[in-house]
Amino acid sequence: MSFTQDVTRRVGRAFGGLRAGVEKIASRKLATEQNRTLTVTSQDFVNGEPLPRSATKDGESIPPIIAWSTVPEGTRSIVLICEDPDAPLPEPFAHWLVYDIPPVATMLDETTRNLSREGKNSNLKQGYAAVSPPRGHGSHAYHFQVFALDAELPINPGAGRYELMESMRGHVIAWGDMIGTYDRE
Repeated sequence: MSFTQDVTRRVGRAFGGLRAGVEKIASRKLATEQNRTLTVTSQDFVNGEPLPRSATKDGESIPPIIAWSTVPEGTRSIVLICEDPDAPLPEPFAHWLVYDIPPVATMLDETTRNLSREGKNSNLKQGYAAVSPPRGHGSHAYHFQVFALDAELPINPGAGRYELMESMRGHVIAWGDMIGTYDRE
């Protein structure tokens, strides 16, 4: 192990107890258990299990394909938000914000991404920020949350997490999520 890796791991362990908290993720702020009716899946990982290395900074940084079903009538757009509530930050780390996904779509792949808008992740870059928890911080849970909205959002590409969530407020008619994990011990 290199000196840099050793120092990084020690810092990660020192901040091990600091986490944004799952109560701050989008679904906890915008939705209710009663409208948790979307089924969210992925061909790339199983709910509650580790993400594929390809979706991480240690791999190719390619986002996993996320699929959903049971979209209710009246849906005008779909939103996907991927957040890490285990990040040692005041708010969850936003890895991926995709909105204005067509309501007929059943998955987010490269084709659907081209028909949608992407916001700025917590690195302040548009698109997917590959998962990369601090070494030694323990396992992180990545919440892939899918929301069915009764409106199209009046925001431009490149919106941040706060702007996106504010524009969604009062428009969530259904949602679902799945969790992938990753640990850089």
